[in-house]
Amino acid sequence: MLFDEPTSALDPELVQGILHIIKDLADEGWTMVVVTHEIHFARDVADHVVLMAEGKVVEEGEPEQLFLRPREALTKSFLQQIEH
Repeated sequence: MLFDEPTSALDPELVQGILHIIKDLADEGWTMVVVTHEIHFARDVADHVVLMAEGKVVEEGEPEQLFLRPREALTKSFLQQIEH
């Protein structure tokens, strides 16, 4: 199943409900590609993450590696910005 920014046009009170549905699908074993700016959601649910900038792949890997031990300077900078 493909999701392209499934929460982007939603009222804030609806976002968590949609993320919960997607997480339930993942828990059931569905194969999904989710394009999202919900970084914490991606970290918690994904089994593979691709970080893109300007239409190019910057870094990809398992969430634990990408979020906790990023290799690329752009990934490190991006993660520092969203944590603050």
